[in-house]
Amino acid sequence: MSNKVTVIGAGSVGSTISYTLAVNGIASEIVMIDINESKSLGEALDIRQGIPFCSPCSIYAGTYRDAAGSDIVILTSGTARKPGQTRIDLAQVNVNITKSIIPEIVRYAPDAIYIIVSNPVDILTYQFCKTSGLPENQIIGSGTILDTSRLRTRLSEYYNISQKNVHAYVFGEHGDSSFVPWSNATISNIAIDKYAECLIEKDQIIPPLDHEEVEAYMRKSGAKIIERKGATFYAVAISVCHIVKCIFTGADTTMTVSTMMHGEYGVEDVCLSSLCIVGKEGIAGKIVAPLTPEEEDKFRHSANCLKEVIKSLDI
Repeated sequence: MSNKVTVIGAGSVGSTISYTLAVNGIASEIVMIDINESKSLGEALDIRQGIPFCSPCSIYAGTYRDAAGSDIVILTSGTARKPGQTRIDLAQVNVNITKSIIPEIVRYAPDAIYIIVSNPVDILTYQFCKTSGLPENQIIGSGTILDTSRLRTRLSEYYNISQKNVHAYVFGEHGDSSFVPWSNATISNIAIDKYAECLIEKDQIIPPLDHEEVEAYMRKSGAKIIERKGATFYAVAISVCHIVKCIFTGADTTMTVSTMMHGEYGVEDVCLSSLCIVGKEGIAGKIVAPLTPEEEDKFRHSANCLKEVIKSLDI
């Protein structure tokens, strides 16, 4: 069975996604497209020369025409965030770049599922929904899937437990107005704030979990990494490849991705992250997880923050 993925943008994020797809045998065909053709040719060749040690995969640089027949298209193109710059600062620049890409790629791959990764991801996902003409189930913003992974990483370190036992999510904007609905956070189905008192072995003292400290860690991680090494690309590549793998396996999987809101939590006409079901057709459904009134207010606040930015843009 052929699993064809087109990756638009051969920068650090796009190239690392392509590499991760190939090494893990997730895709059997990968097309890399970049305005800098030399860059996409070099990246594709570099990955291709290691394929004999991986699952068979055809990976090459191409044009929009080569995207025909793609099952999934991943958008990573745009200007990267610089130290001290917010994702929203990138808005109009990357909106303009995406504006030029949408008609070209949709013409050749109208049936593909689109995963938007470029920042500001929620706004570009909204732009795609409004201007591409594609059904909304085919459009997925990577949203807070990376934030959720960062949250689970921090909580697993705090309690010295496997990340797979931690079930907690980040909702809202992939940015400063995101929040953690702590009312839904658990470790092995135990409410996270009660987990420590449920441990029989008391040989280590676990202080009460500081929710604000954990949320600050989650929100500031990207900026800290950019400050230290200039860019983030490993964790986001792994996160995006998880979405791709879930689509290709066909097993419906819940995750926090950015989609168009239609009244969930009282929010309309904006894209941001909540719990969604992702399957072989893209967005298979949504889960309106129960939130406290305070958490619902935070969700609406995040939506309003994004709407204010959208008003100032030429989508």
